[in-house]
Amino acid sequence: MITIGEITATLENWAPLSLQEPYDNAGLICGDPNWVAKKAIISIDITEDVVEEAIQMGANLIVAHHPIIFKGLKKLVGNTYVERTVIKAIRNDIALYATHTNLDNVHLGVNKIIGEKMDIHNPEILSPKSGQLLKLVTYCPIDHAEKIKSAMFDAGAGHIGKYDQCSFNTIGEGTFRALDGAQPHVGKLGEQHHEQEIKIEVILNVLLKNKVIKALTFAHPYEEVAYELYQIENTNPQIGSGMIGDLREELDLNSFLDLIKKSFDLKVIRHTKNVNRKIRKVAWCGGSGSFLLGAAIGQKADIFITGDFKYHEFFDAENQIVIADIGHYESEQFTMELIGDFLKRNFPKFAVRLTEVYTNPVIYY
Repeated sequence: MITIGEITATLENWAPLSLQEPYDNAGLICGDPNWVAKKAIISIDITEDVVEEAIQMGANLIVAHHPIIFKGLKKLVGNTYVERTVIKAIRNDIALYATHTNLDNVHLGVNKIIGEKMDIHNPEILSPKSGQLLKLVTYCPIDHAEKIKSAMFDAGAGHIGKYDQCSFNTIGEGTFRALDGAQPHVGKLGEQHHEQEIKIEVILNVLLKNKVIKALTFAHPYEEVAYELYQIENTNPQIGSGMIGDLREELDLNSFLDLIKKSFDLKVIRHTKNVNRKIRKVAWCGGSGSFLLGAAIGQKADIFITGDFKYHEFFDAENQIVIADIGHYESEQFTMELIGDFLKRNFPKFAVRLTEVYTNPVIYY
C-alpha cells in the first residue's frame, strides 16, 4: 500500500517546496497524508470537473501544476469555483496537491520538457538562483580523508555544474585535548594531542545540508566532528527560472514559428516583428515569464517564448529579440506528461492517469 504522504514526499524530493516563489501555495492543499492512495489524476488545474472525474475514476488524489488556492480562504460556502472545488474534494475524501513554481525552478522540471518538445540542444537555466549553495569545511585524519569525501559525495556534495566529486584539500596540524568521559580516536585523556589532518572543503545544495552532515558524521572517526557551514552567493546552475539553449540548426522566424505551432498544437502565436535574424538561440519560460525578458536579451537569445505578455510589454523587445507569446496553458501543457511519467517511474504499480478534462479557460475563436 502507498500513502498520499509517500507520494507527496517523493514529489518534493524532485521539486522541494522550499523552491517555490513567495506568492505560491504549492504542496498538499487538502487531504490526509496518511490516507492510502488509490489512484491519481494528473492535471494542469484543479476544477470541479477534474474532481468529478476523480470521483468517477475512484481516485483519491489529484496532482496539479496550479494550486486551486493561492490566497487564504475566509469562507467555504460555495460562492466561487475555488470554494466549490475544495468543498467537493473534501466531501469525497480526495486529496489535492500542487507542484507549481517549485517544479518550474528545478532543472528537470517544467521548462526541461518544453525544451525537449522544441528539440533544444544543451539547455541551461536562464536565470539561476543565488543563496542556494553552502560551503562545508571539515577536518579529519589523513588516512580517513578519502572515506569521508566519498560519503559526502554520495550524499550529493561536491557537485558543480557538469562536474562532481569536487573538493579542495589542504594539510595542516590539528590540536585537541580529550576531557573526562571522552573516548578519543587518537590521543590520551587529559593530554594535548597534535594530529596531521586534512581540511576538506566542498560545495553543496542547501537542501542537502542535513543529508551531507549525517554522511560526514557517520564516516568520520572522531567522537566530536568539527565542521563549518558558510552560505555563498554563487548562483546554482541547477535551480532557477526559465531556460535557454540552441536549436540544432538555425531557422528563419516563420519556419521556427511553424515548428512551435505544430509541436504545441497552437492556433495562434502573438509575437513581435522579425528583427532580421535567423533563430538559433532560444529562451523560454512556461507560464507567465515576461519578468525574464531582460535575462533573455542579456544572454543574446534570438527569441523568447512564454505566455501572458501584456500589450505594452511587447515594446520592451526593443528590436533586440523576438517575443513569442504562445499562451499560459499552452506553454505548460506537457507538465501533465512530466508529472505522470515521474510518478509511474517511482510507483510502477500505482494507477496514474492524465485528466481528460481540458482546463484551459481561454478559448480561441
